[in-house]
Amino acid sequence: MTAGSRRLEVRTVMQDDPLAAPLLEELAYEYSTRYERPFEEQFEALTTHPGEEFAPPDGALLILVEDGEPVAGGAFRRYDETTAELKRIWTSAGHRRRGLGRIVLAELEVEAMMRGYTRIYLTTGWRQPEAVALYLAADYTALFDPTRPSEEIGPHPFEKHLIRKAHSA
Repeated sequence: MTAGSRRLEVRTVMQDDPLAAPLLEELAYEYSTRYERPFEEQFEALTTHPGEEFAPPDGALLILVEDGEPVAGGAFRRYDETTAELKRIWTSAGHRRRGLGRIVLAELEVEAMMRGYTRIYLTTGWRQPEAVALYLAADYTALFDPTRPSEEIGPHPFEKHLIRKAHSA
């Protein structure tokens, strides 16, 4: 797979894999600055959350690697029998505005379908308008009233029903 002229590789990793470290560190920084919370608190919450939730057979943690460097990633875990919950969608600050978030979403959707899920659910924060725009552009349905102020809504829930595409002969 390519993004621009560079080759991207999708790797499935565990939460404690060194390739996941930049994802966890940058997410902790983003959350701490956007929501005015201590970095250490956010980092601890991300790194001590049970990594098994994002591991097979019910979950996955995917990292996009470019020239050996992790540049984007995301994860899902079981929400219920038919629903995967997306978490930890991330693009490295130095690699934004390249469509990597859309690639991560597409890869997570394919992986979730392969695991038998038919629906995706996720929430994003009220101070993450870029994430809201990404999910809307990727055909996720907002499960909130977008006319209300973001801070009034709190976490912004979305869903998407996964449809297997028929192969043409």
